[in-house]
Amino acid sequence: MARGPHLPKRLPPCFNDAIESRGCNSLLSDMLFLVSGTSRSGKTLIAKRLLADRRIPYLSLDWLMMGFNDGMPECGIHHLLWPNEIAEKMAPFLLGMIECMLVDGMDYVIEGEAMLPRLAADLVEKHPDKIKAVFVGYTEIDVEDKVALVRKHGGGENDWLTNKSDEYIRDHIGNMIAYSKTIRNECEKHGLSYFDTSEDFLGAIAAATDFLVGDLN
Repeated sequence: MARGPHLPKRLPPCFNDAIESRGCNSLLSDMLFLVSGTSRSGKTLIAKRLLADRRIPYLSLDWLMMGFNDGMPECGIHHLLWPNEIAEKMAPFLLGMIECMLVDGMDYVIEGEAMLPRLAADLVEKHPDKIKAVFVGYTEIDVEDKVALVRKHGGGENDWLTNKSDEYIRDHIGNMIAYSKTIRNECEKHGLSYFDTSEDFLGAIAAATDFLVGDLN
């Protein structure tokens, strides 16, 4: 079943308590870049560009999710959940990891679907000089056009959509278009930067990348 949109109205109270009480940020790193949004919106491309052009390493939340999926199934985090459900379940772990990464003394990128806009906004508010966040999506593209692009630019045999039917991909893209609209609205609500890749994919990716590191030139 293809995944689709639904964002919780608020984070569980423990997330806000954790943001206020974490004590491992006495020695902050240079900058942490958060890149999130919908499936097939260009998140990993942004991360790979920052790695190639800036030598900033990145961590994919997909890797972490599959670690829970395969290694700790008792946590209830698995690939059949919708993106926001994964994000909600992973948020306490992600928050703790991010707060402790800030002591590491180096730039880093975290990219993936499993990040709630409100969590990103709370982190940016708490560390405005140390964290930058962008979200990407596609709200206006035709489903069939996006399916054709997925087929054309897919990631080969390691791409989880490679062996899926056009009907499955069509359903998935339809859900992600709706999810992009939800993400865009959440970003507007929380004052986060959202870049839409519907019409000018590479232009939007370049703009998002420039937002993250343009002032570091």
